This record gives sequence, C-alpha cells and structure tokens, in this order.
Amino acid sequence: MLNYIWSGLIIGSLLFALTVDTQELAENRFRNDTPLPVTLEFPDGYAPDARRQPVEVRIDSSTYQDLYDVDPAPAPTYPGTLVQTQEGQKIEFSAEADFPEPLATIQSFHATDDNPALRATLRDASQTTAGVGQIETALKFEPVRFRKLNDIAQAALNFAETAASLALSLIGVLGLMLGLVKIGEEAGLIESLTGVVQPILSPLFPNVPDDHPALANISLNLLANVFGLGNAATPLGIKAMEDLQDLNPSDEKASDDMVMLLALNTSSVQLVPPSLLVAIMGLQINQLFFSITLATLCSTIAGILGTLALHQLPYFRATAPHRTADPEAPNE
Repeated sequence: MLNYIWSGLIIGSLLFALTVDTQELAENRFRNDTPLPVTLEFPDGYAPDARRQPVEVRIDSSTYQDLYDVDPAPAPTYPGTLVQTQEGQKIEFSAEADFPEPLATIQSFHATDDNPALRATLRDASQTTAGVGQIETALKFEPVRFRKLNDIAQAALNFAETAASLALSLIGVLGLMLGLVKIGEEAGLIESLTGVVQPILSPLFPNVPDDHPALANISLNLLANVFGLGNAATPLGIKAMEDLQDLNPSDEKASDDMVMLLALNTSSVQLVPPSLLVAIMGLQINQLFFSITLATLCSTIAGILGTLALHQLPYFRATAPHRTADPEAPNE
C-alpha cells in the first residue's frame, strides 16, 4: 500500500509540474524571446576594448511592468559588470542584487554554486548623445523552460545522494550492533533478557512464542530509542522485524506484531533527547527534557491504543497463527 501511495504522490507531482510548466510556456511568462530595454551607465567611461568593466544598469519601471505584465517595479539602477565574451557582450549583475519577479525566478533557475548572479546578453547596443558614458541597449535573459520539472528532477537526484550517504553511514553501526547482539546471544544474555521482558511485551505481541529471540531484539530496539540512540535502534529494529517476519505466514502483508513494533518504534518514549537535538541546542535541551518525555509518552500510548483498535477491525486484521519457538515444529 505504501508503494502505491508513493507512486501516486510522484505521478501527481509530475502532472502538477507539467501543468504549471505548460501554462508558463503558453503565457510566455518569462518573455524568453523578448529583450528588456535598459540604459547602461559607465562610472569610469565606456572602454570598448576592456574585457570587464563596471556598469550601472538602469531599468525603466513602466517599461518593465508592461513587458512582464507585473505590478512589482525594479530598483532604478542595479550594479553589474560588462563582460566581453566570444558570444558577445554580456551583463553580469551583482550577486547581492534584489530583483522583483520574474527576474528573481530567472536568476534562481540559472544560478550555480560558482556563479549565483543574474546574467544577460546585450542586444542592439547604440551610443547615445549622452556620450561614451551611457549606452541605450536591451538585455536578453537566459530562457526559462520546464522549471518545475527541473526542480523535481534535481530534488530526486539530491535525495538519492542523501539516501546513499545515509545507507553507507549505517553500515558501520549495523555491523557493530548486530555483532554485539550475536555476542550476547552466544553468551546467553539475549535469552536472559527475553525472560525479563517477556511479561511486559507478551501482551503487546501475543503471536510471538515464549522465549523467542524476537522479544529480546524488540526490547533492545525500544531501549535504544528510550536512551536517544537512534542510529543503534535502526539495526536492532531491522533484526527484530526479520525475526517477526519468520513468524509471519504472509510475505505480502505485515502481521499484527510487526505493525505494533512499527508503532512502538515510531512513537517510542525518550528519556534522553536525541543526539542530533543535543548537538543543535546544547545545554538548552534541558529546558525541553520534561516536554520531550511527556510528549513521547503520550505518543507511545496513542500508538499502542491506535494499533490495538485497528487490529480489531476486519479490514486491518492480519491472520497470524501462533508458532512455537522451534522453526521446525508444526504450527498450531
């Protein structure tokens, strides 16, 4: 079901982006083929052979509003640099310049980490009677097309990189915690912990057999969450889910016990604030200690009650027959 939800969200966002982009192209919102008339003023005089020289770009407010059919007016002048390139003369505005729409969108669409400034190409430059210190011309900005689709594609690439980095960072924690769990299992600590937590967790996980290692992994996962060890809780939660899946007769549907573990893991009580929050807030986190504990306690109670209530509804009920601890023994 979750895969269908994500697929629906992705398809819906693509359709929305395509609709907006098509409307922008039909309305020619950014006037991709229409230059903006401007006046260039050179504080130090115009030098035709100079590769780079400072310039003040003067934009008439009424001309700007009529061209782009907008109400916001630009500033009287914007500082920039006139650059001689092989493609012709170009204006590179100051990166700190504050532009109204749609120039602000044009700037952000073409901005890069190395050069966030707005850029434009000169068209039909002609020297006026004001002398070599002033030039009447027009600026043709870089076109903007399929803006929303590009944003979605860029976001997908960024989050794919984030997901890969997160997965790689969890490998070390996963190996360490699973290694510790294996040592504890060989030493008999897991079995002892199972006997301690069984009276507490058995009512919440009625389909898990007595002395099953899943109870120990569930308890370790919950304890890691209680003490704010989110990175350690992840591999323990994965191992607990694997143990519960061994007891699940269906490969397509989560059992009631798996749903309960997900609810507890998501809404776990936290006595120790998460390490990320401590790193951000420092000692000020002490002011939120009681609030965090109370909020997570309420969320845990709500998660348990909500899961138990949904278990009683026929639509959400999962048939999970009781299994013995011995995987080779027949099911009841």
